[in-house]
Amino acid sequence: MPEMPYEPEPALAGTGAGGRTDLAAGEAVTLAEPPAPSGPGNTAPSGKPRSLWSDAWHDLRRDPVFLVSALVILFLVVISVRPSLIASGSPLACDLARAQEGPRPGAPFGYDGQGCNVYTRTVHGARTSVTVGVLATLGVAVLGGVLGGLAGFFGGGWDAVLSRITDVFFAIPVVLGGLVLLSVVTGDTVWPVIGFMVLLGWPQISRIARGAVITARQQDYVQAARALGASDARLLLRHIAPNAVAPVIVVATIALGTYIALEATLSYLGVGLKPPSVSWGIDISAASPYIRNAPHALLWPSGALAVTVLAFIMLGDAVRDALDPKLR
Repeated sequence: MPEMPYEPEPALAGTGAGGRTDLAAGEAVTLAEPPAPSGPGNTAPSGKPRSLWSDAWHDLRRDPVFLVSALVILFLVVISVRPSLIASGSPLACDLARAQEGPRPGAPFGYDGQGCNVYTRTVHGARTSVTVGVLATLGVAVLGGVLGGLAGFFGGGWDAVLSRITDVFFAIPVVLGGLVLLSVVTGDTVWPVIGFMVLLGWPQISRIARGAVITARQQDYVQAARALGASDARLLLRHIAPNAVAPVIVVATIALGTYIALEATLSYLGVGLKPPSVSWGIDISAASPYIRNAPHALLWPSGALAVTVLAFIMLGDAVRDALDPKLR
């Protein structure tokens, strides 16, 4: 039987499916790379994945709740630093001849029972409230974060002792504790009030920090770093703390508004700040007996307090939604 001549099959022209080039041209086989996953919320403009903080900032800039609360807080900070920008005169300048008078030019909020300008006192009262809230929050976050983080990282007897101590502090009613402690400590500054808030506020942050550190300590990247010989200090500062600080920030931001309300409550009860200090709690307490004859003296400091507390709580909620991966 005659042998049939061999005829090679025609080469594939161009690039076929899967990215294969022309085999007849003797070129190497190359495969097209699969497209990288993309999405509006997980990549930066350069195409690289966003970190937790950059992704959170990306969401916060588009959150109307965050923008409104941030503008209110920025305004409060500005008038706390420079109240004279929108309110001229001294908040301690009072005229009994104008006691309980209503709004008029130069006093858009009217006068209180002592003849003091309610508008001027309300503006100047923001400094005390914001100062107490910010300093108390910083103290609580640092003390509670450090103690809770160390307890969650080392565990053992240190964790057991700290847990029992926090249980004791949780059993103390905040207002009752303030009445007892601040009635003994006398002073005309905000430091006794701030110290009391830090003393009774750190257990909550400590619990949050402890849980976050325990969760981060069990992650694979921490175990890998430990296997490579990383020290405890490096594990805490470089690997665990950056990934456990987000819950602490969220809780501290929400608690800031609570501390402002607590300062006003203690001042209203007479154990917080005392005259001649200017505080919304002091003004609310002084205006309460005249609520029928001069309701404006109670309305404005109460409204300023409510708006401030609401702004910080809204800011904390927005930050929580941005930093919590479970909500995505």
